[in-house]
Amino acid sequence: MRKAVGLLAALWLAGGVLAGCSLDQNSASSDKGKTKQDGEVKIGLSISTLNNPFFVTLKEGAEKAAKDEGAELIVVDAQNDSAKQINDIEDLIQQKVDVLLVNPTDSSAVTSAIESANSANIPVITVDRSADGGKVVTHIASDNVAGGKMAAQFIVDHLKNGGNIVELEGIPGSSAARERGEGFHQVIDKAANMKVVAKQAADFDRAKGLSVMENILQSHKDIQAVFAHNDEMALGALEALQAHGMNNVIVVGFDATDDAVKAVKEGKMAATVAQKPALIGEKAVDAAIRVHKGEKVDQFIPVPLELVQGQ
Repeated sequence: MRKAVGLLAALWLAGGVLAGCSLDQNSASSDKGKTKQDGEVKIGLSISTLNNPFFVTLKEGAEKAAKDEGAELIVVDAQNDSAKQINDIEDLIQQKVDVLLVNPTDSSAVTSAIESANSANIPVITVDRSADGGKVVTHIASDNVAGGKMAAQFIVDHLKNGGNIVELEGIPGSSAARERGEGFHQVIDKAANMKVVAKQAADFDRAKGLSVMENILQSHKDIQAVFAHNDEMALGALEALQAHGMNNVIVVGFDATDDAVKAVKEGKMAATVAQKPALIGEKAVDAAIRVHKGEKVDQFIPVPLELVQGQ
């Protein structure tokens, strides 16, 4: 009897172990399948700064697209620091992302990080700002040169008798600053009675836009218009002008952030060149997935611009 009980107990234990093994294997198999499905495409996004509403919206567009497509998106914030961006990208490479999206802080400085991704056979896509070196599969952005021209033409059309203009530039070395300035000068330099009396970098930052404009006003009070390479600087410049009682100066920005559009509607800013950051983010993720599948994509994927102006 004791032998029978012992045998039954042994069989019960063995059955439990086998069942447990079977359950563990099924669970592991299920988890493995889930991981494969959810992480089929792992995309890294190195963004220049999340201290700017434009790039926050771009990130949100990328996140929405990644969620819709079942892709994994890892976002890192360079905080407008080129050295940090290089380290961030190296970390993404170590995490073995399948595709790397890069929004450069500095178009030249980011080259070495892109070359590291190239060496690791990770396709690179630049977003909003281009890179000066390394192999890039495609670039997704608005036409910044065309946007600069659009801003300049608006000023020319509204200053019938000409005038003095201040230009607030973005981060030196960034493709956006270079290209927006290029487009702006292609028009403004040919306009009669138009003169850029001051041109200074304010690094795409609102507080710097305010302080730089304050400094410019110390030596240039006869100003009819301001063109800022982005809305954050435009809003900073607007604050400085209002503090000096200069409420009739035409201020034109770039990006059409919520604050800028509100300022245009209220008649404080004259206009802003509207990019579509959410769409840029969505297109970037879409391109990343296509590249991962081995599909061909165009070397440049444009996102349309439009001018937002007051009534």
